[in-house]
Amino acid sequence: MFLKGVKAARTRAIMKEFGTIYEHQYAVALFNSVRYEIEGGGTPQTQLLHRKDPLKNKSIFSGGLFQYLEESKKWRSRFLYVGDTYNIGLYESKAAHERGLHSKGVIKCAGYKALTSMEEYLGLLNNSPSDAKAKAGTAPFLKCPTQYPLILWHPYARHHYFCVMTEKEQKKWHAVFQDCVRHTNNGLSEECKVSTPAFTDALRLYRQAKGHYGTWDMMCGNPPQILANLVMETLHPELRTLIVPRLKGKLQQRQKDWMLISDAVYRQVLSQTQTQYEALVQACEVERPRLDAALRTDMDQIITSKEHVTGKIRAVVLPRAEQLLRSNVQPYINSILEALMEPTSRGFSEVRDILFRELVEVTKNTVNDSSKEKLGEHMEKISMLAFHPVKMQTCYEKMEMLNLEGLQQRFDISSPSVFIQRAQILMRQQMDNAVHTFEQLVRQSAEEHSGEDLCKTLQRSQDRVLKKYDYDSSSVRKKFFREALLQIIIPYMLKQLSPSCSPDLPRFKELIFEDFSRFILVESIFEEVVLQSVTKDIMMAVKEAAVQRRHNLYRDSMVLTNSDPNLHLLGDDTIDWAGQFGGVKGERQGGEAGNRRRKQIVSMIHLEGLPPLPYESCLEVPGVDNIPEENEGQDVASEKPESPEPEERGILKTDPGSPDSIDQIRHLINPVLEVVVPASEEDGSELTNGVLPLEQGDDVKYITTEKETMPRQSPTKGLSVTDETSDVTGQSSDTDLLEDQQTISAIESAIQQIEIAVQEDSDGEFPQTSSNSSQNHHDDSGFQSPANENVEEGGEPQPITVDTEQVTLTLVEGVI
Repeated sequence: MFLKGVKAARTRAIMKEFGTIYEHQYAVALFNSVRYEIEGGGTPQTQLLHRKDPLKNKSIFSGGLFQYLEESKKWRSRFLYVGDTYNIGLYESKAAHERGLHSKGVIKCAGYKALTSMEEYLGLLNNSPSDAKAKAGTAPFLKCPTQYPLILWHPYARHHYFCVMTEKEQKKWHAVFQDCVRHTNNGLSEECKVSTPAFTDALRLYRQAKGHYGTWDMMCGNPPQILANLVMETLHPELRTLIVPRLKGKLQQRQKDWMLISDAVYRQVLSQTQTQYEALVQACEVERPRLDAALRTDMDQIITSKEHVTGKIRAVVLPRAEQLLRSNVQPYINSILEALMEPTSRGFSEVRDILFRELVEVTKNTVNDSSKEKLGEHMEKISMLAFHPVKMQTCYEKMEMLNLEGLQQRFDISSPSVFIQRAQILMRQQMDNAVHTFEQLVRQSAEEHSGEDLCKTLQRSQDRVLKKYDYDSSSVRKKFFREALLQIIIPYMLKQLSPSCSPDLPRFKELIFEDFSRFILVESIFEEVVLQSVTKDIMMAVKEAAVQRRHNLYRDSMVLTNSDPNLHLLGDDTIDWAGQFGGVKGERQGGEAGNRRRKQIVSMIHLEGLPPLPYESCLEVPGVDNIPEENEGQDVASEKPESPEPEERGILKTDPGSPDSIDQIRHLINPVLEVVVPASEEDGSELTNGVLPLEQGDDVKYITTEKETMPRQSPTKGLSVTDETSDVTGQSSDTDLLEDQQTISAIESAIQQIEIAVQEDSDGEFPQTSSNSSQNHHDDSGFQSPANENVEEGGEPQPITVDTEQVTLTLVEGVI
């Protein structure tokens, strides 16, 4: 009860103080929004198109894995579903999800970190502000049943422990978890022109009043979650001091108890911030019509009054700001910019490379089959490329290399994660814009062209989209660099200038009319003056970097106007390729069942030749869209069993497809004849070679044998011979002539005769095989039939004939 009272009192106090600042900033944000609306302006229009709801009727990933349950202290199989909200739903089983049953829980990933090793997890656990710390080498309190763990760590909320069976599964789930964290951390909508800037400015001013300048790692999720993190930032140390010394038991147990207590407090705080924030926003929205009317009536007077006050504050602040800028900031601008540009440009370049490969693949496939059905199938596969965590992982990894070491301490940067995640979100947006633009161009071309004309149009559309991507990505990166520099430099300058300038600010309030005091705040003007003092240097640094062309940036003089107006008339809707062109066999969505069976962006993993794994693992079935990830085909081939089953070697398909290994290529060049020889279970002898008696004129190039155990009482009535490329089965013309032992003796005798003939005729010739031999003459298997020695001289290949009286069987020659 005491703990609950402390928590509630602290939450109310923080929310009350934050609410006062938010109300002031809401009026300022409304003023800026109305002024921008009246005066106009803005950045040049982008070249690529945007779509409103790219994930409509889509899900990201789903599959089964193991989860550790705190209640039972046991590992249990769970089915995880990641929808278009990027929240992770936990279900008892796949069937429970498909039946629409309630989930066992939902993980909102904002503020979490996705880990893949217990060592990394224990490192974060020991670095957290808790007295319950493990010593080096101490065994973890949680033992993972496999060597492939997946852990979601949060500084305040509950931790979630999972594990999978294979490394491929772990990599895929880790990419998905990281994408969930990345998406939910970027929870503030840029479309809210008033509430979003009001919230961010109020939060920044509140933390600055407490002495916290610079970036903040826990500005993650939606506003209630961010406010809960704000409360826990001050409440958590107090709880640690109050509770941790009272915990009993072993170290591992104390760690678990502390995490459960922290999670319970965090959930209660989140519930309170949710309620109080909604009430705060509602109060401001009620007041908005009156404020809006006052602004539009007195806009000219408000602007004049603000400019007058700004001039007075600038005269006091600007000399101090310029002195600080010259001595402590300007020498480091280029270093900060270089540190930001290197990994960011590599990431955007990787996005372009992946986009280029995918578009080229679509064009090549269309050249082979230009039907609209096939085109729809190929386009369906790339439509969600930007939201494919596995395919985009290489782009995101480039940004992970960002290193601000040395600059972090000087400019009070807690972590570069804020900039890393922002750049990754921009990469995904640019990829989706490029793919969407290509889709719109292709749909327009498919309606007007077909066949060869369609292929040419696809090539032109590809070049067109890549040029637009180059320009837009350059603009986006330059804007990102400017914003990142401001995020790093401005807090540092405010921290240095506030002690000397803040005492002078209250006297400027007397210059503001009371009716305008809601829209003009001297604190905001002070920050604007500091911002203006450094903006010129930042713009110049970015411009110089663009002139160097080292990072593929367009110069500011190369600004493209809206050079393609017709493109922006195509639309911003997501194209249903399966429905319009009959591309992919999609499921018709409708109602709740349709929402539960949405098309899945990330495909499942299916390892051929291996039995399905238990517990509904994500290895069981292919994905809904059946889209393989990058290099997945090679990985699958490498994981096939080395020795296929006998029936797989003997059964031949009508369409074998492309050869994937040396053995398959060898078998295509030299068809393999396989003989199934009946034998009794009592006979322990094993044949090492076998051959069928042949008619005169039959040709044999390569011979293998296979033994089949059959009951002695039921001898076979025929011998099965299978050619791998023809799917033709031959049977004995007279199967009642011989008993089992007579057949085996005849085959062994024939083999011995062939081996003697080969050794006598081809001795010493195989090592000297001519390099310019024809394909019929060369044998990759290492065995050269003496019957084909004189093929190059123009002679016809002479077949090997075996004349035997015991068995007569006609071999049908396979078609190579």
